[in-house]
Amino acid sequence: MEHVSVVVYGADVTCASCVNAPTSKDIYDWLQPLLKRKYPNITFKYTYIDINKNNDNLTDHDLQFIERIEQEELFYPLITMNDEYVADGYIQTKQITRFIESHYTN
Repeated sequence: MEHVSVVVYGADVTCASCVNAPTSKDIYDWLQPLLKRKYPNITFKYTYIDINKNNDNLTDHDLQFIERIEQEELFYPLITMNDEYVADGYIQTKQITRFIESHYTN
């Protein structure tokens, strides 16, 4: 069985360019049942990282993504799987499923 680490980087406040979009936490909560239902043969482990909270225990990789969000190179919510960029900003199901199907399914 395939194992995939899913990280959602986000904040309590909706990003300025994401008017009417779900919050980062909403995306995190929505993603879990969606992926479990659509990909029952993949074990997903989920982590939510608030980009505005204490980030002392994060990896350099996580801190680099947060820095890119702060510099507005990327937008939150941002999703990675096994440390690979999947999508950011206005998240849509198709972006996520396309990534999973190209990386983790046969």
